[in-house]
Amino acid sequence: MIDASHDIPAIALRGLSLRYGRHVALHPLTLDVPKAEVFGFLGHNGAGKTTTIRLLTTLLAPTHGAARVAGYDITTQAMQVRANIGYLPENVRLYDRFSTRENLTFFARLSGVQDARRRVDEVLERLGIADLSNRRVGSFSKGMRQRVGLAQAILHDPQVLFLDEPTSGLDPVGVRHLRQMIDQLRAEGMTIFMNTHLLSEVASSCSSIGVLAHGRLVFHDKVSAIAGYDERRLEELYVSVVRQEDAV
Repeated sequence: MIDASHDIPAIALRGLSLRYGRHVALHPLTLDVPKAEVFGFLGHNGAGKTTTIRLLTTLLAPTHGAARVAGYDITTQAMQVRANIGYLPENVRLYDRFSTRENLTFFARLSGVQDARRRVDEVLERLGIADLSNRRVGSFSKGMRQRVGLAQAILHDPQVLFLDEPTSGLDPVGVRHLRQMIDQLRAEGMTIFMNTHLLSEVASSCSSIGVLAHGRLVFHDKVSAIAGYDERRLEELYVSVVRQEDAV
């Protein structure tokens, strides 16, 4: 059992796993992510990163094990989990015929946000996309849709934010702006769980990292504990632990 007290981590997994028949999508995973931390989840395509996020956001039900997010059990308290998390998938789903403002207002009201108009204005300004407020999102590039998706994900001021390949489709300016937003949200106390295969993103933004290979957690540590930490050192570490797993 996972302790449900106020002192528990923002995200706590205990033997969480998922199996489809004989295929194991995620081997038993035990992991803690402290509050107000940016956790970078590294791994190749198909390693199980998105599966993990879908479990933690209650979009999938685990085969075995348990997990708590923001203090709530992902299986027995799914509604409370959803009320306390934000989620930015790799491919954002928006209503293409709606403007940015109309999309955000709809999602704000759906989430029970008080004074939705004021909150939407606040988030638009915060993310620097107020100039997009009256444009239909169907005409947007993928990078622009990502920024609207991030606005949607933080409308209700969640405790935990899940980002799945958040820089996908962003230009260098968009990437820099996203990094600034991640730093700001973390400073305000939000916990961020970020899936990525880009070492540069982990090196620039994360306070701890985990490496997933073939559905197994093969490395987990604080960034501060990695000697000589930089992008090159991270690449060496990543290649080393994945090769060890491949050799098993």
